[in-house]
Amino acid sequence: MTEVPVPLPTGLRVIVADSNVLYSRSLRDYLLYAADQDIVAVHWSAQILQDMTDHLAANRLVDAMTDTYPAPLVTPETKDFARLEGYVRPDDDDRDVTATALAAEADTICTSNLKHFPEPVMDDLGLVIMTPDTLFVQLIDDCSSQMVAAHQSSVRHFKGATDASTLAAIRKAGAARTADRMATALGLADGNRLSEVGGQGRHWDRCPEWARC
Repeated sequence: MTEVPVPLPTGLRVIVADSNVLYSRSLRDYLLYAADQDIVAVHWSAQILQDMTDHLAANRLVDAMTDTYPAPLVTPETKDFARLEGYVRPDDDDRDVTATALAAEADTICTSNLKHFPEPVMDDLGLVIMTPDTLFVQLIDDCSSQMVAAHQSSVRHFKGATDASTLAAIRKAGAARTADRMATALGLADGNRLSEVGGQGRHWDRCPEWARC
């Protein structure tokens, strides 16, 4: 499935994050720190968190995330799953993600598996599907100062991190356009300057428990 950039709805963006986004530390940090900046409202279900820990083997992370962010946890009801009846989907395991989006009255599902969420089905349900890269690029374009602050929190709360190392991690996680756009927003578009900054560690602040996992 080819992703076509879709303008985000105006106002607060209500996002359901798939497990494949949450188990990447760099993507998770960007998303949760963006939520701290009040430019997105992030949601997940218990099943999404379980799928995340299946990849990470880190139950402490779930406890830390739910303690810090209790509001995002959504439990889809029978009526939410009932709305999915009759739709043909490539992977039935992702029904919970879509049902969670319906339960949360979300407008967007953020996932790296676009093919698991057929565009005609999502259109019919009133949902937009975005990769983390597309979501973050649009957030940087729409809310540059808040996303710069989210990036700075991500750097500040990871011991030894720099702008360069954090952008490299974002790029490695499949969000190359985000890394480029953030480098520009930080005034680091020049490769030599980015390399120089990469050697300078920022002061490490006491970070939230979920960011240590």
